[in-house]
Formats: sequence, structure tokens, C-alpha cells
Amino acid sequence: MTTGGGTGPGAGTGEDVPSGAGAGRGATPAAGTGTAARAPAAAARASVRADGTGPLTGPPPARRRPAHPAGTRGPGWSPGPLGRLLARLPGAGRRPPAGDSTTAYDLAVRRRLLLALSALLTLSLFVSYQGVHGGADPLRTSSAPAVLSLDTALYALGQAQRDAGAPAPTSDFQKQISVAAQSLAAAAADDVGAAADRQALQTVAGLITVYSVKVQQSQLQPDGSVLREAYLSYATSILTEEGSGIQARLKALQRQQRAAVHRQTSFGPLLWCAWSATLLLTLALAAVLLETQRFLRHRFRRRYNRRLIAAGALLCAGLGVAVLFTVWTHQGMADTRDLLDRPLPGRQIPDAGRHTASYLAGTGFRAAAAVWILIGGVLLMALAETGLRRYIDDYRFRPR
Repeated sequence: MTTGGGTGPGAGTGEDVPSGAGAGRGATPAAGTGTAARAPAAAARASVRADGTGPLTGPPPARRRPAHPAGTRGPGWSPGPLGRLLARLPGAGRRPPAGDSTTAYDLAVRRRLLLALSALLTLSLFVSYQGVHGGADPLRTSSAPAVLSLDTALYALGQAQRDAGAPAPTSDFQKQISVAAQSLAAAAADDVGAAADRQALQTVAGLITVYSVKVQQSQLQPDGSVLREAYLSYATSILTEEGSGIQARLKALQRQQRAAVHRQTSFGPLLWCAWSATLLLTLALAAVLLETQRFLRHRFRRRYNRRLIAAGALLCAGLGVAVLFTVWTHQGMADTRDLLDRPLPGRQIPDAGRHTASYLAGTGFRAAAAVWILIGGVLLMALAETGLRRYIDDYRFRPR
């Protein structure tokens, strides 16, 4: 007697079996005569559905290429060191028990990690960028012009002192005094330092007026008279007295402005740390983007995820532009500092002004580009979110 699986004596040995012996159990009856029909095991298995519900009545259904079931991998899939690290990261609720679906959990971990890294990178890059470009505009509009104005005033006063001993008033003396006064007014207009520094400039401007009057009084006296020498000596003391003279006050203000230039152009340890953190976050975000793309390719049979590719392109392009702008700005600021770090002869002061303007050209535009870092960060997070949202929705995952 045969069984439903075709394992009876006749099926296993090739012996004849009566035509009615296997009826109702899937054996093939003989045709017309009472002879036995062979029922090989392979034919019996092929004639029964995989779920045991009955014989097939038509061609087998077309095989669809589904996504890999949750918790399984495609052929040749290996999560790699980064994938294994991500599998251990918290942030998406409790990890499913062994044997249960892990796809929703894996997607949630990657999504939250991409969003967190994008936010941290945006903040770090913004702070690092502003740390360099934040001092460029004050340097261009205030500190550098103030140093040049003070250099001009000192040079003009030195020339005026040389003409002060002339036997009669000269136009050259008055010209140099006017140049010094105009340079101090320009320095004050450049918003030099704090309120105390601006007050010091006003004091110096008043002393220059007194100095000019005393020199003119001395030149009106007869040559060789005691009164002439007294006026000239008093005027010279106003100009050159150590600590409280005009030149001493101007040199003190000039040292303060050069110190401000050094602060604005320095690339200190804090900036190095900020840019190092930015670079590490960029590498981490790029690695997670690549690993997520690889994960989606093997888990869902999707070769490319356009939004993740766009996020990677935005990351590379945005960081490249930010670094390039920063290098240009810092180089211009460093050249300006080197130029202003020494006293300039009078003939070189106009040339120094033109060089400074060329070194710092475009820094205002590049400093204003900092807002695009924030916009790019938001766009990067949006691309990462939308790139994974369709897969998360397929698994109906809801964050806990």
C-alpha cells in the first residue's frame, strides 16, 4: 500500500502496483487496463503543492525578487567593522531579541546617527569658520587702517619737528601738522579700541594743537632771543616727553592696535581643536553615509540611494568651499599682520595701505557666507532623513 508521499513498496522498488491501490493519495492510476503505473518519488513530490494543500493545476507562479527578509543578508553580505559598531549603538530603543527582525532597528540607528552627526558637524564647522572669518572684517575696516593712520601721524609729526626750528613760519610745518591731525581723525573714525583709546586720541589731538601754537609763537620771536628758545623748548617737551608726550601716547596706541591685529589674525590652539573636530566629524559622517548606502544595497537590493548620494556630494562640496575660503582669508590676514608688524617709513605707508586692501579683498563676502553653513546643514539633515524615511515607513517603524 502506498503512502501520500509516494514511499510505498511500488514507489521505492519499481514494482507494479494495482491501479486502485494509491487512489486518493496522489498516485497515478493506470490507463484503461488494470496494469500498474509507476509513481516515482520525484513525480509525486512535484505534483503536490509546497504547503500540502493539493496538486498543482497550472504553471508555477513567477518568482518575485523580494527584499531580503528582516534580519537576513544578501549573498556575500558582511556588515564590516563599522556595521558591527553601529549594531551595538543605542538610540533606537531596545534591540530586538535574537531571531527577531532587526531591520527597523538597524534603520533607526543609522537614521539617528546621520542626523546627530550632521547637526554636530554643522555646529562645529560654523564655529570654526566664524573663528577665522570673524576677525577679518574688523581687521579690514578698523585695526589695519588705524595702524596705518597712527604711522602716518607719527611720521608727519617727525617731519614737523624738523621744520619747527626754522627762523620763520613755513608752509611745510603747517602741512605736516594738518596731515597728523587728519590721520588722528581717521583713526578715531575707524573706531579704535575701547572708549579709553578714543579719549586718548582726543587728548593727543588737543596736544598737537598746543604744540603747533607754541612753535608758531617761537618763530615769531627774534632769532636767538630767550623767549624764542623757551617757546621752542616747551613745544618740544609737549611732543617728545617720555610717557606723556604726543609721540609716546601715539606709540602706546599703536602697540595696542598691533596687539589687536595679532589677536584678529592668530590661529591659536582653540581654532586648531575646532577644525580638527570638524575634520573628524566629516570623516565620521562620510563613513556612516557610505556604510548606510552599502547596508541598503544588500538589505533591500537597491543599488543606489539618490538622496544619500546627494548628501555625500553636499558634504564634500560644502566642506571644500569652506576650507578654501578659510585658507584664502587666513593667508590675507597673515600677510596683513606681517606688513603692519613693523614701523613703516612715510613713503611706504600709502603702498602698505594698497597692499592691505588687496590682501583683505573679498573677506566681507566670505565672512557673510557663514549663514550658508547653517542652510547646508539643514539641507544635509533633510536629505539623510528623506533618504531613509521610505524604508522606515515600509517597516512601519515608530520611534519610541
